[in-house]
Amino acid sequence: MSGQSDLLEQIDFSQVYCLNEQSSHPITNTLKQGYREDDGLFLESDADEQLLIFVPFSQKVKLHSLVLKATDAAKAPKNIKLYVNKPSMGFSDCDAPGAQELELLPEELSKGEPITLKYVKFQSVHSLSIFIENNQDDEETTILNKIGFIGTLVDTTNMKDLKKVG
Repeated sequence: MSGQSDLLEQIDFSQVYCLNEQSSHPITNTLKQGYREDDGLFLESDADEQLLIFVPFSQKVKLHSLVLKATDAAKAPKNIKLYVNKPSMGFSDCDAPGAQELELLPEELSKGEPITLKYVKFQSVHSLSIFIENNQDDEETTILNKIGFIGTLVDTTNMKDLKKVG
């Protein structure tokens, strides 16, 4: 698919949040340019292994794939649910089925290879909630080094560009 690109510029960082993050290892470490390339910076859960990440985009996007990188195999995410356009979610909302549910392997996460999404479910994404249910070895905390979003902008029709026919 042509036109697929990193949607970093489309993230509305002022509205991003993560529930159950350690203040010393916040979500921005996994998302921001420069930070997410540094394996010494990471997101780590606090009270238990679960994390709930909310990422809004400044305009609607079509998500093709998700990039997740975790260098600590034991604490890497295992089961993940993705929710589309569900703002203000809490952990109690994560019992509902997601738009897609993934079971990840440490080998997939160590390289940070793109994970292809069910494209039909991610056609008009204004926000994505990522629920990390557990980690690979049932460790007390979960660690994630990088999150990336690959896709395209949803083309909007500008009425001024339409020509009258006839």
